[in-house]
Order: sequence, then C-alpha cells, then structure tokens
Amino acid sequence: MSQVKGPLADVRALDLSTVLAGPGCARHLADFGADVIKVERSGVGDTARNMGWRDSNDSETLFFKNANRNKRFVELDLRNSEDLELLLRLVETSQILVENMRPGKMEALGLGPDHLLARNPKLVMVRVTAFGQTGPYKDRPGFATLAEAMSGFAAINGDPDGAPTLPPVALTDEVTALAAAFAAMVALHSGIGQVVDVSLIESLVQMMGPLPTLWMQSGELQPRLGSGLPYSIPRGTYRTKDDKWVAVSSSADTVAARVMKLIGLGEDDRVLSVEDRMTNRDLVEDRMSAWTSKRTLDEVLEAFQEADAAAAQVYDMSELCADPQARARDMFIDVDGYPMTGLLAKLSATPGEVRWAGRAIGADNALLDEMIEPECEPN
Repeated sequence: MSQVKGPLADVRALDLSTVLAGPGCARHLADFGADVIKVERSGVGDTARNMGWRDSNDSETLFFKNANRNKRFVELDLRNSEDLELLLRLVETSQILVENMRPGKMEALGLGPDHLLARNPKLVMVRVTAFGQTGPYKDRPGFATLAEAMSGFAAINGDPDGAPTLPPVALTDEVTALAAAFAAMVALHSGIGQVVDVSLIESLVQMMGPLPTLWMQSGELQPRLGSGLPYSIPRGTYRTKDDKWVAVSSSADTVAARVMKLIGLGEDDRVLSVEDRMTNRDLVEDRMSAWTSKRTLDEVLEAFQEADAAAAQVYDMSELCADPQARARDMFIDVDGYPMTGLLAKLSATPGEVRWAGRAIGADNALLDEMIEPECEPN
C-alpha cells in the first residue's frame, strides 16, 4: 500500500454514500491524498458493486473499482448500537462525511447534523440527494435521469423532430460528484462545521449556462438542433468522403469567417455575421456537409488546421485510448491491472495519485481500532 502523501493528506473523509455521485465526490478527495474510509452496510455493500460491467475474475464491477479507488473499506451495521458508536468515533477524527440517503434517513439512524456536529463541531457533512434537503420534492426518490429530464438538458438534446434525448453516460452523477467535492473543500476551507446540501438537479442546471436567463427575460427557449447550437454556425458533426465523422465548431466570429472562406461562402453577404448565419442556418449547414463529403478525414483536418479553425475527428473509445495526446497526458492509467481514467487535474507541486482500485467489502475492518483512535493521523 502506497504511503505517498498528497495535498489532502491531512484530511479524513467518511464515505457513507452509494452508486456514483456521492462516491465520486469522495473519490476526487481520495485522489489527492485524503484518507477516505468507505463505510458500507454489513453484508450488503454499495449497490454499484453489482452495476454494469465487471472483470470475469473479480466480484467488483468496473463502475465500483473506478468510483471507489484510493479508499479504505469497512462494513458496519448502523442499526446496531455498537457499530453506530464505532462510526461516531470515526466522525470525531474526520473532517468530512459524505452521504446520499433520502432526507430524514440519516436522522432516523441518529446521524443527523445535530448529532454529528455535537460529536465533531468542525465536521463538514456533504449531503447529496436528487432534489436537495428542502422544498416540496425533497422526499421524492430520484436518480440522475430525473435531473436530466427536469433540468432542461434532455429537452435541448436530440434531432429537431425527434424525441428529447438523455445522455448515454452517467453525466449528472459525474457533474454532481465534482460539484460536491468543490463545495466540500470550500466548506472545509471556511473552518466552520456545517452541512453542504448538493442536489443532482441543481448541479446539472449549473451546466445550462444562460438558458434560464434567456427564458425569464425574453420567453425564448433553445430548440433541439441535433449537434447544432443556435449561436454557433456551422457547429455539428459531418460525414467525410472516407465515411468518418468530423466535429466542427465556429463560435468565435473570426473563426467562423475563416470557415466560411474555406467552404466557399467567404464573400456571401448572407453569412457575414452571427445573426446572418442564424437566419441562413440551412445554407451554411448544407454547404458544410457537402464540403466534407468530398474530402477524406485527413484532408478535412489538414484544411482546418491550415485555416486555424477548430475541427476534430469523432472518436469512439478505441480511438481515444490510442490517441497520442491522451497517452501523453496520462488520460488513462493502469491500477491493479485495471485501466481507468487518470486524475481530474494535474498539480505541479502537490500532485495526486491513484494508489489502488475499489476493493472488497470490509477489506479494512481489521484496521478499525487504528482508525478510531483520536490521535491517529490520516494516511
């Protein structure tokens, strides 16, 4: 077991959460050195242990191994008074606790904010739920799909005449994990024990940028445009002569002008400004599609590079994993024989480290006595 200390080596976090958003929050802390102790229900464990793909020789799924890397694992029955007291003694030596039970469930176990802050007045309690700890929906069950539907995200995804489209990855969980980790560090920096209330829906709403403002000020809704954007034209994916796909974006006016020249519309009065291109979207998109269809992927990318404009091949995962930029940046790493995503960010002076993948339930129960000693230093 590595003893390398990261920038958060003086932080201990308890992870009582399950599946992805809460565990993802704690994983980001662990990646940068925090001593994260994952507490699972005896004999049950995190349901992510049985979610999705798994290595044929292992009991933990790939989701679980990635979201719970760098953590220590103990199993406790929080309905048992002795195990509950063990957890409370761990709370006394921790700075952060992450949980994602339905509102009221922690309180029913005797682990509400009042009880926890009484045991550790400086504790940061991170609570991740679908709708938050307050409001008329707080008691509703909820998963990421509901947030993707209710945040406005699905409504703007998909073809213009097609159905609203949900993301094909755990987008909301991953975004919420980042939001919760950031909020946890802000609260920890304050030096004041408190509750951090993070919701799936509000985390994804933050990704919607000015769209709520647009509606509230002008009554305008962004339409579904497939891969297009109302204010960036051309913007989308286009098929090449050799049956590859290329993504093009031209949000900046200067870039758009160079792209217009490249595809033969440089002198056309109908596409000179953003407003002109919005009005004549079909003209631009049809010309862009026709231009790429007559050229190979390499020819398209070379032409865009020479024009100092933005374009990239649409990769599948096999192509991304083989990409030299991904390799140079350690975008993917090998941990205990499992390839997985690397660190979220690279710190020049105090880098993080992935030391081990998610492990068996209760793997560190033998170390519980050491963990609960008040004088125990994390890591």
